[in-house]
Amino acid sequence: MRKSDLKRYEKLLLAKRKEMVEGIETLRKDSASTIKDSTGELSSYTYHMADLGTDASEREKKFLLASKSGRLVYHIDEALRRIKDGTFGKCAECGKDIKAARLTAVPHARMCIDCKEKEEKRKGRRR
Repeated sequence: MRKSDLKRYEKLLLAKRKEMVEGIETLRKDSASTIKDSTGELSSYTYHMADLGTDASEREKKFLLASKSGRLVYHIDEALRRIKDGTFGKCAECGKDIKAARLTAVPHARMCIDCKEKEEKRKGRRR
């Protein structure tokens, strides 16, 4: 892979990483907010139990989204490591080049589309 291509993918990955980290930080700040925080009430007992349940459910959704985003940041970091060690763009399974169209769509991809499809089938997930 040419150096100019690697620089382009690195720039793309760094931009996506920054976006994800900022999103995680926003979710972290938002998840700290509760009904009591947003209304200034000292007691949550003045609210219906359903409101409290909804608040807890929203916090859980934000946590799950932040967790998924954190995993994506990990994969982006691994792709950046592969750029530095010279293995970026090579399939981790078969060793063949990953097509540019796949890397443009999923710049943190570690497998070619054929190997990824095989992995998904092994896991029982069809796409």
